Amino acid sequence: MATQDSAKDQAMEMAESARETEWKFPSFTAELFQGNFRWDLLHPYPKQDADDKQVGDELIEKVRVVLEAHLDPIAVDHTGEYPQIVLDELAKIGVFGMKIDKKYGGLGLSQWNYGRVLSFIGSYCQSTVTWVSAHQSIGVPQPLKLFGTDAQKEQFLPRLAKGEISAFALTEPDVGSDPAKMATTATPSEDGSYYLINGEKLWCTNGPAASMMVVMAKTPPKIKDGREIPQISTFVVEANSPGFKVVHHCKFMGLKGIANGLLTFTNVKVPAENMIGKPGQGLKIALTTLNAGRLGIPASAAGSCKKFLIDCEEWVNHRVQWGVPIGKHQSISRKIANMASDTYAMESLVYTACSFADRKNADIRLEAAAAKYFCTETCWRVLDDFLQVRGGRGFEDDTSLYERGEKPVPVNRILRDMRVGRIFEGSTEVMHLIMAREAMDTHFRLVMPILMPKGDQKKQKWANIVKAAKFYIGWYPKVWMPASMDFNVSHLSTANRDHLAYAAKTCKRLARTLFHTMGKYKEKLEFEQLILANFVDIGVDLFVMGCVLSKTEHLLAQNKTDQTPQELADLFCANARKRIEDNFRAVKKNHNQTFNKVADSLMEGKYRWMCTDIYEDLPTAYQDYEKNLPNVPEAEELATAESD
Repeated sequence: MATQDSAKDQAMEMAESARETEWKFPSFTAELFQGNFRWDLLHPYPKQDADDKQVGDELIEKVRVVLEAHLDPIAVDHTGEYPQIVLDELAKIGVFGMKIDKKYGGLGLSQWNYGRVLSFIGSYCQSTVTWVSAHQSIGVPQPLKLFGTDAQKEQFLPRLAKGEISAFALTEPDVGSDPAKMATTATPSEDGSYYLINGEKLWCTNGPAASMMVVMAKTPPKIKDGREIPQISTFVVEANSPGFKVVHHCKFMGLKGIANGLLTFTNVKVPAENMIGKPGQGLKIALTTLNAGRLGIPASAAGSCKKFLIDCEEWVNHRVQWGVPIGKHQSISRKIANMASDTYAMESLVYTACSFADRKNADIRLEAAAAKYFCTETCWRVLDDFLQVRGGRGFEDDTSLYERGEKPVPVNRILRDMRVGRIFEGSTEVMHLIMAREAMDTHFRLVMPILMPKGDQKKQKWANIVKAAKFYIGWYPKVWMPASMDFNVSHLSTANRDHLAYAAKTCKRLARTLFHTMGKYKEKLEFEQLILANFVDIGVDLFVMGCVLSKTEHLLAQNKTDQTPQELADLFCANARKRIEDNFRAVKKNHNQTFNKVADSLMEGKYRWMCTDIYEDLPTAYQDYEKNLPNVPEAEELATAESD
């Protein structure tokens, strides 16, 4: 038990050291968790500059031409082969240099235009989105842009802008989101001129095809107060380096056209100047890179849903049951109405977050996480509902539909492709934990030194108590005061003004309920992950409501008669308010401990009696799966067979 506790403490310490500890710029979501509904940060809704929009329009048209001329997504899904010509043609028009500055040969796009391009590609082929976004959202370009030296940028960025593929190698077979367990090492030479990297990386998107990649590895520990502090550092590794090998190409339920694999590093020699940032900055670089990098996935999710919204409109009018179009049946109308309002909410959120990322005075760590979480979860629900509306045709393969003379609507394929969105670049569960930690940041800094003092904090207990008391004496009464209703809006309906008032009032309720819950559970709150998730869900819904209402005000001010955002906003907010109230109830009354009890019993093997009719000899260890499988070639043999 002591070993488990020390490992957990080490992992938590590493994660905490990698966090941004200061809020240099305002964050709507961070303020929201403190009880402040900063409408001024959302309103007026950001409008893309006309010249910048033209740049995006022209590139999207070029992308459209390439995809329609050279890519058959159905064939990619069936064969698992992605055409090299598509990558080559996308490289020619600069798609792999979208986020690279012009002085290095890139397009230097705004985050807004980058999101627009990924949204368009997402409406066509998710495998293509993955090639493009893994290369520059989390691959070599982004960390170099944020942390690289001028020499590194000049060496690598021009190559990447021309179309060389890059990847991000973090995950290992036994390491997902726990950095303390990372096994890949980077050992410095005696003269410090190079490092030798040894280890393996799993699920490295673009890895098998990349010419270079960002690799996270443990470097020699730092000694602090007589104990070792593990250090994780970041390197640019060239794929042609001796000792690097792709030993397995991973296959998945969706995204059949991506390159993803198990990579090994055996004494791979990397020049010391290829380290990005300083020794031990690896996790900070990874987390910072993912802030803006995460916005690619929600943008592509919104594009997918917009594409299917058009297909849905056509289908529910065309398909007639019991004498009327199926869209007139209430069980269907509820689904398609939610599809429309949720898609509108996704778009409102994505471009609000993109506009924040384009600013120099915004902290987007919470907004990016919220966008990734909300859009991937919502997209999955939208696609699942559309499959249900399509009935058997939703479940049928698009090729089969085409072969028997029907429109090959690819909801089956896109549903499989988009499922990983809830896992990629931080799973939903990890997003909950990240956002919960940031939401509690102020309380954590003030209260934890009192509840769980470490080092010098033990000597400063009373000083910390006084510091916390001063803050809470000023802060706590404010979260009980009525929220300001001066929203400076002129076009919203009475109903949506009510939604704004509700959001402003509820963020105060959220702040004080979070504080009360922390007082109830104290340091044990970290184990109440489901309660923390309830709080996060409340905050995310309030944030999205704000984005939706701001965009609605913007659209209504344009007075375009062909736009009907009001009813979309009203429906989304009504649904969000219901979810919010459900989450508040779940904080106070739940059966989370029953989940724990049943899960513990399962882990202890107490439910094997249910399975004896299937297994005569129940497995006694995880490794026993090998006894029940046919002969499976080792990874080395698979790699050899594939190359042959």
